[in-house]
Amino acid sequence: MNTEHIPGYLAGANSDPLMVVMAVILIVIVLIAGVFYFKLHAIPEHIAHGKNHTQIQLITILTILALFTHNNIFWVAALVLAVVELPDFLTPLQSIAKSLATIAQSKEQKTQKKTEDTAAAVKEDN
Repeated sequence: MNTEHIPGYLAGANSDPLMVVMAVILIVIVLIAGVFYFKLHAIPEHIAHGKNHTQIQLITILTILALFTHNNIFWVAALVLAVVELPDFLTPLQSIAKSLATIAQSKEQKTQKKTEDTAAAVKEDN
């Protein structure tokens, strides 16, 4: 068969240009899909880092679990934790505890002072 009449995009005697192009396209598509997959799984972590979230370790663990187990519930839970601001209960409780300690200390000092005054008055009476 005469090769002068065969179009250039068809396979010649030594190479197949369409197969080479498709192999390159396939490799590029697989790499892009992998990068997209990993970027998608990292969204809750990026949100939590941006907000300087207090639960960053829990969010990271949930995203890693979702990545390796393919259970979407872990990823959804990580996303919800990253987006929702949890109220800070610890700071008011610490403030209350500090105030109560101050009140108890002042009452203890008043009681101790009254005891000393009473002891001094009894000593003067004798």
